[in-house]
Amino acid sequence: MTGTDPAVDRVRITSPHTTARPRRRRTVVQEIDEETAIGEVYVRSLVRSQLRLALVVAAVVAAAIGGLPILFMVADLEAVQVGPLPLPWWVLGVGVYPVLFLIGWAFVVASERNERAFSDLVERP
Repeated sequence: MTGTDPAVDRVRITSPHTTARPRRRRTVVQEIDEETAIGEVYVRSLVRSQLRLALVVAAVVAAAIGGLPILFMVADLEAVQVGPLPLPWWVLGVGVYPVLFLIGWAFVVASERNERAFSDLVERP
């Protein structure tokens, strides 16, 4: 021993965080409402997923409807008569609409699924 009092050699160590205000965790809704960088990332991800879905649906519609004239020329369907009208008239006048309805229905279902996934992410505690 050196002969000094051990109580004098003690050094008190404290954390600088003891006086700091405790950080409270913000929810995703607060991040979005306050338009923070994290909130923008969440919203941008929703917009990107919806845009990606819309572009895919637009490409499918363009290929399906835009490909019909090529199909009519290549397959020579003008000669096929269904009642008083040629087959291409029936396809364009009647057959396209159920296909467009199904594509639109699939788009709405997929869009709602994207929004539901985003809503589940936002409402998560």
